[in-house]
Formats: sequence, structure tokens, C-alpha cells
Amino acid sequence: MRFEGKTVAILGGNSGIGRAAAIAFAAEGARLAITGRDPVTLEKVAAETGALAIRSDIASITDSRAALHTVRERLGLLDVLFVNAGIGGFAPVAEVSPELWDQLHRVNLRGCFFACQAALPHLRDGGSIVVTGSIGSVLAVPGNVAYASAKAGLRAVVRILATELLPRRIRVNMVSPGPTETPLLHRNPGMTAEQVDGLRQLMIAAVPMQRMGEPAEVAHAVLFLASAEASFITGVDLFVDGGCVEL
Repeated sequence: MRFEGKTVAILGGNSGIGRAAAIAFAAEGARLAITGRDPVTLEKVAAETGALAIRSDIASITDSRAALHTVRERLGLLDVLFVNAGIGGFAPVAEVSPELWDQLHRVNLRGCFFACQAALPHLRDGGSIVVTGSIGSVLAVPGNVAYASAKAGLRAVVRILATELLPRRIRVNMVSPGPTETPLLHRNPGMTAEQVDGLRQLMIAAVPMQRMGEPAEVAHAVLFLASAEASFITGVDLFVDGGCVEL
């Protein structure tokens, strides 16, 4: 019960890693709010966890500001913010369109940064921010340039936030998953089901543990970094990747 009496908001808490984290935070006593774009999955996770569900698109700065204001009004000051919302998209360098680039950066970098900024007045001093990154930010994966560059920018954001928020004792950390079984894998624009399966097999082959990760395995790392157990940890990028980066 590490989060009993604590208020936790998960931006992108309605599927995949966000859903797994919502279930875990709720099981440890958190007062929980989740956001997402899909009202159906939002309500499903809310029913599973008892969370306050708020429909919000992280690409919209207005949405994020309104959602965080609602969390503050309904649940009180935030102790933990988990910024997990994101979208994927693969294309070789020669085929990256301005539209794909802007779409990925609008959500994965711009949206996540301004959500963190919007949360600052609603975060309790001594609180914690955890952001979902990607091992793609440090690996040169062909076809991943638009997504990886956004996540690399977000990695820099996390480190600078961690430095600037030291006076408020707010810790800021990143969790970077490797290949993980989430719905994001199946939402790559322009890819057929066969291509997605081929991509999945390539991912498994690249993982030293020879399997995909599970959302709950990433969620365990999120809860650790958000908890008092990580009280002397800030500015880190924790890889949860079956050894892809480390080995």
C-alpha cells in the first residue's frame, strides 16, 4: 500500500502500460485519475480500478490543462503524475512525410511536455513525475526516426525538468520499455496485420530474453520510481527491455 492516501494521475491510462499501471496503483491504495481519447476503454479501466476517468487528448494542450484542473478539483493536489500517452509510427527516412513527423512529435514530445508543464501548479512539493520513453531514443532502429527522435527529445525534457524541480523536491524520471505487448504495436499507420506480425518477430529476435515484455512488468518499474522507495533517484531513464540496451 505504498500509495495509500496519495493522488495519482495517469495520462494515457486506458490501455497497455497505462492500464497496467492504473490497476497496480489502485491495488496499492491510490486515489486515481486516468485520461485517454477512447471513452469505451476509459470506462472499462475506470470500472476495473475505481478511477476518475477523463476524456482528454494529450495532443491538445487545452485538454491536458482542463483534465489536470479537474483532477485537482476532484481529488486534490497530485502526488504522482504518470505521463504515458503516446502513438507509434514506422517509416524509412526516405518515406517520412511532414504529416507523420508532426503527428508523432505533436503527441509524443510537444503534448507530453506541455502536460508536464500544466501539471506543475497541481503537483505537491515532494511529489513525483514518471514519463514513458522508449529504448528507441538510444538505439538506431531502422524505420524509427520520427518516433525515436520525439522520444529522445522527451528524454532531454525529463532530465531538465528533474533539475529545475529540485527546489520543490519533485523527482522526475523516465521508464523506457523495450518491445512490449501493447495495443500501440498494432496502431502503426499504413502497416498491414502481416507487417505488424513481422515487426513483432523482428523485435523478439532482438531481445536477449527472446520474448516481448508485458505491460505489468513496465508498470512495476513505474510504481517503484513513483514511490518513496526511489527517494534518492531523479533524472534517470530506466530501461525495461529484456536486455536490449544493456547486453
